[in-house]
Amino acid sequence: MSEPDDETVLPAKIPADVSKSDQVLGPLTARQTVILAATALLLYGGFHAVRPFMPPLAYVALVTPVGLVMTVIAVGRRDGIGLDRLLLAAVRFHRSPKRQVPAPEGVPPLADLVPAAWRVRSGRPPSALRLPCRAVGEDGVLDLGSEGRAALAVCGTLNFHLRTGGEQQALTEAFARWLNSLTGPTQLLVRAHRLNPDVLVDELTETAPTLPHPALEQAALAHAAFLDSLAAERDLLTRQVLLIAREASPAQGARAGHRLAEAGRALEAAEITVTALDTDACVRMLRLAADPESVSATGGV
Repeated sequence: MSEPDDETVLPAKIPADVSKSDQVLGPLTARQTVILAATALLLYGGFHAVRPFMPPLAYVALVTPVGLVMTVIAVGRRDGIGLDRLLLAAVRFHRSPKRQVPAPEGVPPLADLVPAAWRVRSGRPPSALRLPCRAVGEDGVLDLGSEGRAALAVCGTLNFHLRTGGEQQALTEAFARWLNSLTGPTQLLVRAHRLNPDVLVDELTETAPTLPHPALEQAALAHAAFLDSLAAERDLLTRQVLLIAREASPAQGARAGHRLAEAGRALEAAEITVTALDTDACVRMLRLAADPESVSATGGV
């Protein structure tokens, strides 16, 4: 085979089961093995319990639907998620309160003077809203309670299509090396939000008189006027790429921050800058996620 030229980009195959659990018993994972083994033990114990007064064939006919249902729950999947996890999520959703209000101090009960009939008609009282993020540490690591710790970083972008084939191949290989080096849950989040160009317009207007040539000053002022008119006519949107590294153990918060530093060194070869967010930046990012309209009051991101 001939060597690929500078305009050739070799395809990179990404397997669909990169997060697939390890198989411990044939095609079964540890979770599936535990579910099926527990079901088999319960059915076998039930057989010994009812054997004195029920024929074996009748018992088999009785528990066969139960075994089939548990087998489907153990090995079935939907959208890449096991049916057992979906069932647990459905149970948690059904049992969780549907009315939640922001009340860190708790929701006080109704006063004693409220009639009993009104209490019944009011239904189930609301519960306090418990957000996933409990606190933000001094190092910018998010405390997720029992879900572990997470660290956030902002990633730069590049124009991939303007590169030559050889450059695209080098960027792809560098990104693939970072993917292969991941040791924990990692998320790339691309969020779109409104852009407030007032800060940029003010900066252009203030620095325009200091430019060394009158033509540059006129160009800067014209660009500032263009941005101002563009913001008045349209809703300007911009994109931001966030990198989130999470550790499942609450005691490994420092490890999440170290993984961001490792990602910065690995993605540097792909010409992608990774800037970890400090405490103030993380708080502001969480506030924008909860209230995107507040970007207009903070002057943009």
